Formats: sequence, structure tokens, C-alpha cells
Amino acid sequence: MGLSLWREVVVAVAAGVFMALIGALGTAEAPLILRLPFWIAMMLAGTALGHVVSAVAVRFEMFEQRPWLWAGLVALLITPPLTLVVWFVSGMMFAHGLRPDLIMANVPAVLLISLAMTALTVLTQKQPVETHAAQPEDGPPVFLERLPPKLRGAEIFAVQAEDHYLRLHTSKGQDLILMRLADAVAELEGLEGAQVHRSWWVAKSAINGAERGNGRATLTLTNGAIAPVSRTYARALRAAGWF
Repeated sequence: MGLSLWREVVVAVAAGVFMALIGALGTAEAPLILRLPFWIAMMLAGTALGHVVSAVAVRFEMFEQRPWLWAGLVALLITPPLTLVVWFVSGMMFAHGLRPDLIMANVPAVLLISLAMTALTVLTQKQPVETHAAQPEDGPPVFLERLPPKLRGAEIFAVQAEDHYLRLHTSKGQDLILMRLADAVAELEGLEGAQVHRSWWVAKSAINGAERGNGRATLTLTNGAIAPVSRTYARALRAAGWF
């Protein structure tokens, strides 16, 4: 499970605990020992439904460029099935039973909760770590001093993490150095680029093309290397005009 998905699960569980404590949707009269699993399950169900809808919505460029439009669409689409789930499970767990009149009565609250959760997802969306081109008064990037002798003077296309090493993709070929990617990205300030994946930093000038498939994006670099774009960063990178 990716870090972004773990973060969404944690948020869903926390929201479920909060909903249980306040006794939302008329569940206050039920004991907490019943409300707690009910609301955590409902929040996780909403997260799962949101991912199903997102897998379709992410294929349309207009939604990647407008995250709030994406959030609204997801909330609207998951509200009907989630309302039925809430109605059925609450009816089975609590004393009011499966009353048809409660289906429509629950729609506004479920929609409001769905909007709040998708908005929270947008607000907590992790942004890519970007590096910026050097100004005339700045010196060369510190990272250039770490290039092996055979790569000195080369243009850096990308830096790829491989276990405890970094693979350097440059105009003079490739080589490995022992270093953490996070430390390398800090030292790459002075070159315009961004961390497009947890294991890749890419120079913006080195991008030759971009492709998308199965909801994922990849960048083709000048040297022919293919850099994956994490879903965590894809929306922000597209909005910034990277691809």
C-alpha cells in the first residue's frame, strides 16, 4: 500500500472515530461500541468508493488540472451508493430497521460528508519537491561536485534511487554514487527539476515526452530512460505544466 493511500486510510479512520463520538445521522442513542465500528467502516467504504471513481476520473485531463472539480465529481458519484450502504448497515445494526423513508433523508448528510472527505484529500495532496534554476548571482549546484570524474561537465537528466545508491542519468552516460535521494534533491537546487516519484528526480529540460496508461504517467527522457510519475505527484505536476 502506497504512502498516499495509507494517509487516506488514517484520515478515514480518524473521521470515523469523530463521527462515532458525535453520534452522527441519528446514531447517538446507540452504544459507542456499536457506533465506532459502524462509522469507521463507513468512512473506509467511502474511501474505497472514492478510489474507484478516481481511477476513472483521473483519465480525463480536465479533472487533473482542476482538483476541486475532481473532488466535487467524486463526492457526487459516491453519494448514491454510499447512502444505500449507510442505510442498509445502519438499519441492520441499530434499532430503526430498514425504513425506506430514511434513504432520502440520509442523502444530504452523506453528500456533505463526502464533500468534506474529498476536499480533505485535495488539501492533503502531497506536493512534489521542486528545484529551481540558478540565478546569475548563484553558484553552481552543490550536487555537481559529487559527479564521478567521467561525468564531470555532463548535463544531468535524472537521478534515480536504487537501494542505498543513486543512478545518475547524464549526457555522458550513467554511474552510481552512494547517497540518499532526499539529500541529493536538496543539493540539486540550481537545476530546474522535480521529484516525480519517490525514487526519481527529473530535470524539466530532459523531458522528451509523456505517456499515460492505466491511470499512470511516465516521462521519456532525452537519454531514452523512462521515469515513472507517482499518482501522489501527477496532478500537481500536470497543473504546473510538466506534461
